[in-house]
Amino acid sequence: MGFYTIKNGDLSALIVSAGAELKSLKDCQTGQEYMWNANPQFWKRTSPVLFPLVGNYKGKETRYNGHVYTLPQHGFARDMEFELVSLAKDEIWFGLSSNPDTLRKYPFPFRLEIGYKLKDRCVRVSWRVINTGKETMYFSIGGHPAFVCPLKKEDRQEDYFLHFDAPKEVVSRMIGAEGLATDMLLTYPLEDGYLQITENLFDHDALVIENHQAQSVSLCTPDKKPYVTVSFDAPLFGVWSVPGKSAPFVCIEPWYGRCDHENFSGTLQEREWGNVLEAQETFETAYTIEI
Repeated sequence: MGFYTIKNGDLSALIVSAGAELKSLKDCQTGQEYMWNANPQFWKRTSPVLFPLVGNYKGKETRYNGHVYTLPQHGFARDMEFELVSLAKDEIWFGLSSNPDTLRKYPFPFRLEIGYKLKDRCVRVSWRVINTGKETMYFSIGGHPAFVCPLKKEDRQEDYFLHFDAPKEVVSRMIGAEGLATDMLLTYPLEDGYLQITENLFDHDALVIENHQAQSVSLCTPDKKPYVTVSFDAPLFGVWSVPGKSAPFVCIEPWYGRCDHENFSGTLQEREWGNVLEAQETFETAYTIEI
């Protein structure tokens, strides 16, 4: 596993080749760390990429062309070693290509490239998915960055806020005990876009917010000042922390995909929120983290 640092005058980012995962994002002047430290007492990851699956298949299995394929939650890319493609002072790119092992789990040849670029007080996280095969490819991809919350040890997380660029409310689809989507919707009223991070906010697992309800989500200090803002064009996103543990982080997760519904009985091609990529074509998107 390789460790790589990119910097500009404002921020310093540490990325590892294992999973091409962003592990640290610090203010160059103050030394303040904004990323969760992956303490396994709460959660052993910091910012994994979710590919080629976001969430779970029903029963961990999916069907394609008469074959059954099994994947763990969130796919396999987060647990694979990426190659370094390029490195500059303020930008880095990694690549991962399909191999016989991935093809046993997921039937499509692919190339996945992940880039991080610093500009001012932002890091732009870019994803490039290339269908290197001869058939139409079906996939999901998502981010799972975890940010320190509370920012100061003496603060209480329950005094912090989320801010959405949605003035009145956000509606979340509840995830059931099997890690699958249900028909139950929970409405969270907002006050000028703010939602307090209460002790019980994540009792039902992640907030799963679909249909472009918001494109920017901030973590805010008790005086409602944003200190991390995640901006994206993804059609849905998650907000999560470990249920019932008062874990000192909150994830803001742009998603192009979602777990199966608990009543789903279709094939890989029929999954909700899936992405379709024709042979030899490329899917590109990005999200930004602003400090």
